[in-house]
This record gives sequence, C-alpha cells and structure tokens, in this order.
Amino acid sequence: MPTARRRYRDKRAPSLALRRRFPLISGVSVLSIHRYPSRVLTQHAAEITQINARAAKLLNDMVDTMYASNGIGLAAPQIGSLLRAIVIDTDSESRGKQLIKIINPEILESSGSVVWEEGCLSVVNYTADVTRARHVLMRGWTIEHKEVQIEASDLLAVCIQHEIDHLDGRLFIDRISALKRSLYRKRLNKQVRQDEDDAPAKRPGAL
Repeated sequence: MPTARRRYRDKRAPSLALRRRFPLISGVSVLSIHRYPSRVLTQHAAEITQINARAAKLLNDMVDTMYASNGIGLAAPQIGSLLRAIVIDTDSESRGKQLIKIINPEILESSGSVVWEEGCLSVVNYTADVTRARHVLMRGWTIEHKEVQIEASDLLAVCIQHEIDHLDGRLFIDRISALKRSLYRKRLNKQVRQDEDDAPAKRPGAL
C-alpha cells in the first residue's frame, strides 16, 4: 500500500520555544513530565508492536499533557513511557489543526543545516543553540494503522529531530558543549539547594 505523504513548513518562529500559549480545555488527562536528570530520559524506547486502544490512549494523554504544559512537542519517555511515540503541534494560532501524532517515527532523509535555539519541557529554565538538519523526511504510523511520510523544514524539522532524540535517550543538552552542559548542571543543583532552603520545615504530623 503506498504511503501517504504530507508536507509541512514552518518558518515563522525565530526559535524552538517549546512553550507556547494554548488555552486549556476540560476533561484532559495531564500527566507528570519527567525532568532532567531523571534516568528514564536516558533510556532507549522500544517500538510499539500493536496499534490498539492502549496506544491511542498514550497518544491522547501525551497531547493533553503537551497542551497543558504550553509545549509544541512531547515524546513518550517524557511521561515515563519507554515507547516510540511522539506528538507535535507547532501552530499556536489553531491548536490541533497541524497536530501530528506518530508511532515508531524514523528519519529517512535529512539535508541542510540550521542552528535553532532549543528548549525542552524536561530541561528546566534553559535554552541553547543546537545545530540540526534543516529538512527531514520522517516515516511512521498513525493510530489509524496508516504508514505516513512527512516532509518538514525549519521549526517542524527541528522539533521532529528533538522528539526522536528523546526516543533514543538523548536530550538537546547532549548536543551542546561539555562546558555549557556542566554550567547548566551547576545552576540546576544550585536552584535545587535554594528551593530546599526556602521550603518551610515540616511540623510533626504535617503532610
């Protein structure tokens, strides 16, 4: 059966700001997002072997969580599920219109080069310039059991690469220099210590 092929291009946004303002809706399933240095973010996700109701629920929960977190992309390991599934929506004006939900995505072709300022829902309060392919061709499966190929450029291409990295246990900070990564870790540790110092001491019997 021939594959469906869709072309997406998004050149409007100046950076991969993984936080966009979307209105929240009722009845959503919002899950906790694992944050660096959570171990699950370093593990390789397994392929989904059956496209069924369980896979559909996973994708829907991911979409709800992405929107509730004002994100434009989310991978299953970020919510603790080591399965190869991603969701992406880079359109802040019409939420859902350009929504992509893909099972077992893989990049077939890539070309060009672009430097994009990336952030991540799993990496708190940090962005950095990352070099990626400017154009990609991705193949995957939809929840309707259809194999699709998606051509993407610029923001969407960067987002696809970013989310597939998650499936392979990589974060965007793994693509920056060791020095920058070390500085981020120190800043994060300092913030954690400060938060602990600022937290009120628990009284006996307090929750």
